[in-house]
Amino acid sequence: MDFGDHIRRLRQKRYRVNRRYSIKRVAERIGLDPTDLDRIERNDMPPPEEEVIARLARDLGEDLDVLLALAGEMASDVRQTITRRPILFSELIRGLGDLPDKKLTLLVRKVRNSSG
Repeated sequence: MDFGDHIRRLRQKRYRVNRRYSIKRVAERIGLDPTDLDRIERNDMPPPEEEVIARLARDLGEDLDVLLALAGEMASDVRQTITRRPILFSELIRGLGDLPDKKLTLLVRKVRNSSG
């Protein structure tokens, strides 16, 4: 699934329950022209910049990292962290790439608990 399709599905799902999720109203809340949001949803226009994607994620109740990944991007704070130590983080990511979700989740929890 790509960015535009995902956004459209999220927005339409919410629209069925609440009319405030029309293209026009979502676009107004996130600071886009409704025509541009429509074009993004139809994949006729590339995903917007990170700041707009962040507003869209908040408005639609989606995880920012999910939307950025679908847009072929990553959060600027993640990029900065990787850039500071590119070899170590590249090796770490490649090494963990095939780890089952359950084990990866346990590892993430351990890291969170130890860095407080």
